[in-house]
Amino acid sequence: MHLTPYLKTWPHPQKPGRVILLATRRCAMLELSEALWQRLVSGRELSAQEQATFIRLGVLVPSREAEKQTLLNTFHTHNAENRRFEVTAVLTLECNLACPYCFEDPFRGKLVMSNAVADLLVTQLIERMAVGFDILVDFYGGEALIRLELLLDIATRLREAAARYGVTFTFNLFSNGVLLTRPTVEKLLPLGLQAVRTTLDGPPDIHNAQRPFVSGRGSFDTILTNLAAVHDILSLSINGNYTRDNYTRFPELLDHLLAADVNPARLRNVTFSPVMPKADGTGLGDHGSTCACTAEPWAIEAHLFLREEIIRRGFATDKLGPSACMIEFEKDWVVNYNGDIYKCPVFMGDASMRVGTLADGVNDYRESHKLDIWKNDECLDCAYLPICFGGCRFFRKLQTGAIDGLDCRRAMLDASLEQIVLQDLGCTR
Repeated sequence: MHLTPYLKTWPHPQKPGRVILLATRRCAMLELSEALWQRLVSGRELSAQEQATFIRLGVLVPSREAEKQTLLNTFHTHNAENRRFEVTAVLTLECNLACPYCFEDPFRGKLVMSNAVADLLVTQLIERMAVGFDILVDFYGGEALIRLELLLDIATRLREAAARYGVTFTFNLFSNGVLLTRPTVEKLLPLGLQAVRTTLDGPPDIHNAQRPFVSGRGSFDTILTNLAAVHDILSLSINGNYTRDNYTRFPELLDHLLAADVNPARLRNVTFSPVMPKADGTGLGDHGSTCACTAEPWAIEAHLFLREEIIRRGFATDKLGPSACMIEFEKDWVVNYNGDIYKCPVFMGDASMRVGTLADGVNDYRESHKLDIWKNDECLDCAYLPICFGGCRFFRKLQTGAIDGLDCRRAMLDASLEQIVLQDLGCTR
């Protein structure tokens, strides 16, 4: 047996003589003595139980080259075996908020999915149910709940079809929270509502400046009232978008949630992310308040600071795990309001990144989206590959104007991964 090539180690900062390991393919975190680590490195004197444990956690593998080949085949294997078809369905690009940083601003408007496009979508998904696929739909906007009746119609038809074919249908909802009332949630749950992701951009003054109603009035109180009323009956995730100038105040939002009797144990997670440039690149630049590069020092500092504050107050946050861009997953579509198909919501404003339509099907997008760009010796020899897979194609396009290379995450992970692991192991509090 051999040590996996996808392994990071650090001395324990609080316990001399102890070592922390992260096997990145399975994101298994271990703490062990230096003596056991040395026995592990040498490959000798391990008991049968120790060896079995390290194999189970992905620290020991039969062959390093075979492990690399397994990584090369990751998406081929997944796409061949996956029996769930996932669609992000854009019901409208209309929104009742007027966020100045809105990513969709360059192409947003009173654009709604027609009944004809909805029928095409339902037909496509029922065809997949008929051959045994489970279906997951993420309803998206704009603000998806502006088109509540259409959402109800689509979900009802898919729920009924799933029962006929003996498969499952569930859906998630991306919502700004303004219309996410308890009666609405209670109406959606029986149809298959699984989870909701919504947004609060920090404490009231910051949120109301960043996410006002179209009228200019602040939306914080409306959203917080709704979230407090529904968080006990559904799986709810709260996101927030910060800038270089205001991220230090975002922990105040957590205190507002606690004061509103939002129980951290009932939330799925809380995550804060830097504001990204708009779809047309507006705001791009290392010295701006938006983030177009994961290695920007201020963004790394903000991520670690906010992640610690979230955990310290008892809220769950996203855990470290294997990750890859959704474009790698064959059975993941983004269906725009007009029936155009994309592989990621961030590409919706760029016609050159369209991969097909509901009416005509999907084209070959391997070259346009650079599906195999990470299949090179440098990436395959990198311990970070299982949690990167070439990074974000959109970020690369923002930086250079084309998907002409990798959005390498090495600098960001070198600067932050150890602290993230320590946070997850509870070693920072």
